Amino acid sequence: MVITGFFQIPIHPEDQHKTTFTCPYGTFAYRRMPFGLCNTPASFQRCMMAIFSDFIEDIMEVFMDDFSRKFEEMWRSRLSVELGEVSFHGEKRTCVGTHHFEKGIEVDKAKIETVERLPPPTDIRSLRSFLGHLGFYRRFIKDFSKIAKPPNYLLRKDVPFEFTDECEVAFRKIKELLVKAPIIQPPDWNLPFEIMCDAGDYAELSLGQRKDGRVHAIYYAGKTLNEAQVNYATTEKELLAVVFAFEKFRSYIVNSKVIVYTDHACYQIPFN
Repeated sequence: MVITGFFQIPIHPEDQHKTTFTCPYGTFAYRRMPFGLCNTPASFQRCMMAIFSDFIEDIMEVFMDDFSRKFEEMWRSRLSVELGEVSFHGEKRTCVGTHHFEKGIEVDKAKIETVERLPPPTDIRSLRSFLGHLGFYRRFIKDFSKIAKPPNYLLRKDVPFEFTDECEVAFRKIKELLVKAPIIQPPDWNLPFEIMCDAGDYAELSLGQRKDGRVHAIYYAGKTLNEAQVNYATTEKELLAVVFAFEKFRSYIVNSKVIVYTDHACYQIPFN
């Protein structure tokens, strides 16, 4: 991780006056990019992409294989590294609530233990907190939108909060699936992607790749249809699920071969 990342980006002398501010100790202007400016994140991202553009999707992804090349570029660009955020010779690395290792990506069991101990929500605030926390891990849970539909319904406007038995079953089911969540595979850009879609009152999507004769999951996603979309014909719903999948997984499938699976027989004629 780059140490004090924003402050390593110098501001052009002609633009430094734009950061001027006044405080009890006088009037000052930044010479290096500070936190808080509206364009700071985008500028930092462009800078990192410019420096490491040759490594993206090659040796630089969630993990890196060749640190010597990366450090050479950082040295030339005068970037510093926060050693406290770097680990060497490790078999597993924890990052943003997930473990990254040779077999793929899995949820952090320490985080899951906290979720396991959560009692059923007693009001809208605790329900929203629970679903929001799980939203980060929904890529690991197949059919999340379908399972979470009963408690999600309570978040609608003018719906009284009543945590029914149906909500209780969904609450326990989600926690159970999170504990048993599969290991998600990182994408292999040399293989075609496989998208599986199904639609009813919600669209269930999954992205995977076939290796050794088996489909390995990369990402699970879902979307609840709105009041207008629920009234679509079955054919329209199934095609809408494909559209949702292309939008959701766009960053993975652009410029890649994609195979779409759907259980709707009507599409066999036009696509064949």
